[in-house]
This record gives sequence, C-alpha cells and structure tokens, in this order.
Amino acid sequence: MDESEEILRIASKGDGVTASGRFAWGAAPGDILHGDGTLEWGPHHVEPACRHFGRCGGCQLQQLDEESLEAFVEARVSNASASQELGAEHIAPPHLSPPGTRRRASLRAESSGGRVVIGFREAKSHRLVELEECPVLAPELTALLGPLRKLLITMGKAAPEKKGGQSRKGGKSGKHATPRMAADIEMTLVEQGVDLGVKGLTAEGLAATEAMLAFAQEHGLARLTMDGGYGFETVWEPVPVTVKLGDVSVPFPPGSFLQATRDGEDALVGAACEWLKGVPTVADLFSGLGTFAFALAGPETKVLAAEAARDVHLACKAAADRAQLPVFAQHRDLFRNPLQADELGKFAAVVLDPPRAGAREQVECIAQSDVERVVYISCNPSSWSRDAARLVEEGFRLVELRPVGQFRWSTHVELASLFVRDR
Repeated sequence: MDESEEILRIASKGDGVTASGRFAWGAAPGDILHGDGTLEWGPHHVEPACRHFGRCGGCQLQQLDEESLEAFVEARVSNASASQELGAEHIAPPHLSPPGTRRRASLRAESSGGRVVIGFREAKSHRLVELEECPVLAPELTALLGPLRKLLITMGKAAPEKKGGQSRKGGKSGKHATPRMAADIEMTLVEQGVDLGVKGLTAEGLAATEAMLAFAQEHGLARLTMDGGYGFETVWEPVPVTVKLGDVSVPFPPGSFLQATRDGEDALVGAACEWLKGVPTVADLFSGLGTFAFALAGPETKVLAAEAARDVHLACKAAADRAQLPVFAQHRDLFRNPLQADELGKFAAVVLDPPRAGAREQVECIAQSDVERVVYISCNPSSWSRDAARLVEEGFRLVELRPVGQFRWSTHVELASLFVRDR
C-alpha cells in the first residue's frame, strides 16, 4: 500500500503537513512524504542557504523558496485574524527582510578544555552549534565571531587561580587550561559600528582587561560592555553610542530593544506613518526608545511616548529634547498602570507595540475610551488576535493587516494592523 502523501502547507512551528495530518520537519509545500518518512523534494523545496541548517535552532524554514516563505508569513497573520473572526478588510502582501540584514543577535558562548564555542542552541537541545557562517546576520556581526572566540580563550587563560589548584571558575589549573566558561553575547549594529555586550563574564586581572581593550580598538567596536551579574559596565566607548530612529540619533543603553532589521523597522514604521498622517495627537504606548514616536512627531503631530524601562525612557527623553521635537516621554509601567479611558480621550490615535504577551489591560482601557484610531504592532499573532477581538467587540473595525517577516527563515512573524472605530 502506497502511503505517500503531498505536503500541503507549513504549520506554525515549521513542520510540513499532509491532508491526513502527518507532519514532516524540513518539508516544503509540494514535497512528497513517503510511508517510510523520507521526503521527495517538490518545486518549492530549495537547497538551504546555511551549512548549519538542520542543527542550528535559529532557522526553521531555509528549505522554502521565496514564494512559499511569503505564503507562510501571510498565512500566520491571516489565520490569526480568521481565528477570532475579525473580518480584516485588506491583508497586504507580506514584507520579508532580505538575507544578511539582521542587525542584532543574542548568542551563547561556552568553553571547556581550551575550546570556545559561540553560536545558537540546537533545536530542542541545550547543545551549542558553533557558527562558522550565518546568512541571516549582517556581515559586520558574523565577522566578529572568530576574533571573539580567541578573545574569550585569552581571557580564560588570564583568569587568576585560587589556592588548591582550582581556578575562580572551578576548572583545573594549569598553564594551558581554560576554565569552564559560559556567557551570553549581545551584538547590535549602531550608528558607530558594533555594540558588543558580554553577560556572565568579567575581566579578571590586568591581562584580561588589556586584551579586551586591544580587541575593541582593533575591531573598531562602538562599545564593549561586560556584565558579571551586577549590571553592564562599559569597558570601551570612544563616543556615546546611538541608533538612528527616524531622523533622530537616540542614545542606546546596553541591551535595549531594537527592531531586528532596519528593513523590517521601515516597513512597520512606514505603515504607522501612512495610517496616522496628519493626526494631531498620538499616544505611543510601550514606546521603547521612540521607534514610532520620532517618525510620527512633527509640526502637525504631538506624541506621548510611554515606556516602563527607566534607562530607555531617559534615552528617548534626552533625544526628544535635543531634537526639539514634540515627543513627550513618560515613565510608566503600562501593565500595572495602563492609560485610563479618560486619559486616552486626549488623543486622536494610539500606537501599541507591546511585548509578546500582548497588552490585555491597556487594550481594555482603549476599548472603553473615545479613541477613534489604533495602530497595533505585534510580534505575536496569537496575543494580537486576542487583543484585536476585544477592540472589534467594542466597535472597532480591522481595516488593514500587513504581515512582516523580519526574522527570515524562522517561524517568528510580526504584523502591523489598523483599527478604526465606527461611529
């Protein structure tokens, strides 16, 4: 009996699915799944762009051609809308960021026996995949991986030893031994170059400090920070680090959130600017550094930028004051203390860009307010659909959805949406 079936679609976690409900990892629409579990490639299956694909947990969809990748991103968003019967009037074609444009990355570094591995976790595993290449990341970031491995080995050898033959990190002592080490690596492209943060490791001794300073200078880092458990400490920062948001250079505190690609940011911000053109007052909630606030603010538009993280709020405020833009930064935890209906009544529109959990409490206040226009940016279609259903229940209409795939070849999907209240 022939149990071969065609892969019809890609499920939310990246597996191919047949009509009978069989799943196959690494499949593309049009592939044939045979009874023994093997795949026969179809017209939409392409050779993965990276040698690590299949082991590295960073990407799940490199086997898809551009057409089926776009279809996946659009389906994630349209299915979220349909699940709550939101009745989107228009779903725009998906926007996908091109390869080599991701400007921030969170990696893991571990060492044992003199060898350092830097990379992403394997799928469903704690094992690290040592990155030799990454077609997703900006070239400036991948170029640092090799030199960074050498730096971490040098720092390990420079670590002082305790009495009894044990190093401070618990490894065996010896002239050539490297203590067991684990650290989180944050890399972000900023206006001045690469901002590199190392968390879980400190520079112990003069030799380690000198090695770090030499590394930062040799590779032209914008900043190098270390966090040994008590917060980031700056080791190297020749000039203050900034990111460009709109036309404004905004201070960038270590570890701050930034949209994954400039291309994706432009797509999301462009949607908000198009939908809110000429609106006199906007409340930008969960505003972060001011990604949307600085793009929207101008002679015709005043913006309130509400953010809970104090250092991020202060960075936004300082940039707005320096640029003399009508952006009024407010330090406020919108989960514990959302803007109430009467406060929201002062604004003609709201921009929401919450974390993955969504904004249930804040959306409830918006639903009860007189706000007539809401732009909701989301990195999680599931929580977005829940919040969107509440807005629609209170008389808002979902006018447009724009799917955005910033995290190319991954199952992570973002969206921009416009809600207008019917009167």
